[in-house]
Amino acid sequence: MDTTTTDTTVNFGDIIKKSVTSSFSTDISIAKILITLGISFIIGLFIFILYKRVFSGVLYSKSFNVSLIGMTMVTAMVIIAISSNLVLSLGMVGALSIVRFRTPIKDPTDLIFLFWAAVAGIVTGAGFFTLAAIGSVIIGLVLFFFIKNTSTDTPYLLVINCTGDESEQLVHSQIGSLVKRYNVKQKTVSAGNIEITLEVRLRDNEGRFVNQISQLGGVKNVVLISYNGDYVS
Repeated sequence: MDTTTTDTTVNFGDIIKKSVTSSFSTDISIAKILITLGISFIIGLFIFILYKRVFSGVLYSKSFNVSLIGMTMVTAMVIIAISSNLVLSLGMVGALSIVRFRTPIKDPTDLIFLFWAAVAGIVTGAGFFTLAAIGSVIIGLVLFFFIKNTSTDTPYLLVINCTGDESEQLVHSQIGSLVKRYNVKQKTVSAGNIEITLEVRLRDNEGRFVNQISQLGGVKNVVLISYNGDYVS
């Protein structure tokens, strides 16, 4: 009775051990390494080109864009190593759990591309080349469409300094006839001066109306500032 129970326990343990160890391939061929890294480089290069095309910020960071290629290839290399050894995979999980990225991400779009590069490397390193390729193409098309398909009207801040109420009313009347819609963001009144900050949306060739406003009576100066609408409420 005891012998049968022991044999059953041993057999059951062997089955679990075999099922776990069979999922890890200890043989990593050079061909597999080259193919995986080559595909991850192509996908990373695709992410690099797309990020450069859709970037709409103020300062383009080439080093960040190049790091997307490196992220894809390094992640793929790590996944190859993890999938080949059980002990290494457990150690790598423990090591990665204490890793923290300290670099601030100013644009949410940068975070999307960074996460995309990491996921593409994981999928490629796991051997799902078709999934990585098709998924990257679909994600790239979606991002390209929604990032590039923006409104043709650009938001601007219009800062006007005038002398009094009459000149202020004249400014509002003139702006109302030149633009479709505008909002008053801020108004500062001091002795002999009124400063008005307005938000207006203009097309690229409509900025010349500032010259007309500056020629109005009582207007001291006019400043037109472009912004993306996210940093000023």
